[in-house]
Amino acid sequence: MASGMQEKQYTPSLLSFFIYNPTFGPREGEEEKKILFYHPSDVEKNEKIRNVGLCEAIVQFTRTFCPTKPAKSLHTQKNRQFFFEPEENFWMVMVVRNPMIEKPNKDGKPPTVEYQEEEMLLFNGTFSRAMQAGGVELLMQKLEKFFYRYLQTLHLQSCDLLDVFGGISFFPLDKMTYLKIQSFVNRVEESLSLIKYTAFLYNDQLIWSGLEQDDMRILYKYLTTSLFPRHSEPELAGRDSPMRPEVAGNLLHYGRFLTGPTNLKDPEAKFRFPKIFVSAEDGYEELHLIVYKVHSLVCFLIASVELTREFCEQLDSLVGPQLTLLASDICEQFTINRRISGPEKEPHFKFIYFNHMNLAEKSTIHMRKTASVCLTSVHPDLMKILGDINCDFARVDEDEEIIVKAMTDYWVVGKKSDQRELYVILNQKNANLIEVNEEVKRLCATQFNNIFFLD
Repeated sequence: MASGMQEKQYTPSLLSFFIYNPTFGPREGEEEKKILFYHPSDVEKNEKIRNVGLCEAIVQFTRTFCPTKPAKSLHTQKNRQFFFEPEENFWMVMVVRNPMIEKPNKDGKPPTVEYQEEEMLLFNGTFSRAMQAGGVELLMQKLEKFFYRYLQTLHLQSCDLLDVFGGISFFPLDKMTYLKIQSFVNRVEESLSLIKYTAFLYNDQLIWSGLEQDDMRILYKYLTTSLFPRHSEPELAGRDSPMRPEVAGNLLHYGRFLTGPTNLKDPEAKFRFPKIFVSAEDGYEELHLIVYKVHSLVCFLIASVELTREFCEQLDSLVGPQLTLLASDICEQFTINRRISGPEKEPHFKFIYFNHMNLAEKSTIHMRKTASVCLTSVHPDLMKILGDINCDFARVDEDEEIIVKAMTDYWVVGKKSDQRELYVILNQKNANLIEVNEEVKRLCATQFNNIFFLD
């Protein structure tokens, strides 16, 4: 019986998540006023106050050692707490149950802590802005509305190195097709003066974006893990997708809105576009998100004012036919790329690449990666080694290389060079260090021939 209990495995899971501001309840008896949001909500009031007070004490205690850099995390036998201050005096705390059979990460915090704040910022603006608009009550309402839904989508057990990077997968295009897209963007922004930014994705890969890099990173994650999956199931079931093309003038097109009106032919149907807040010179700018899809090609446009049905009809007639033609060109390019890459066969190496400068990521390890599912072609123990190497890289600013031989005879190599990181898993159990190093050099020469890696 005892041995059976010892063999029970626990995956990482969210125990609690809360947001507090220590300045809201400075006096004794007012401690509950500090708490702006607490999950799970059915926790007894005194326990909430006790947990928040403990975190506040930890942060204040660590300030005595480094006033500008308080504690980021606290690891105990059963769980780990992560502290993040997105704005002055606003603290977000996540408590995660440790996996019982795995050695915990040595440093850092789960990527979801900062991404929660970033996505909250994207759709609701800053905490300070909400406070100015309606005080603490409005801020608490916004936090409750956003995090109640967001926390249900968290799947910590499927997080890995790609979630730590939070990068963007780019779609390679030939020059002529890229120029066609650039020409299309220029025509749309000239014809529709309300459109301020435009971006393109194909098969969840970014082709072009006019947004700031950090804004695009957050929006990319929202689109690929939340909005697109919500609309893919109805499409596969034959719903929400036109059985025949729409007619705009003399041109046929298959375009439709993923945000906004679901049916332009119904004048009574109500619709709205999500508001988002993107970076501007004087802080943040409030805009409206339009997502328009033709087959696997998605174009999203960001407008500066509230949009009418007439504007949507004008956009549909202008964008739909042109996107249909572009989708055909890009699909042809996609087919050419697959043909050039040759028949799919199992290579003796797999890799993850990330560029911190342009947020580009590429992985041959992941067969499928969504918010709730992570299918990799390697053993979880090897993914854990990749995470440990990444933690070592995060501790130092210098370029370095780490080579590890796993218990399963796989070789794991990590290279950090000029703000780029490359992680390689080699299935060559009889190789030595020199042969592994030569194999990684060959990989860099074939897969990254235009990228400079220090030897």
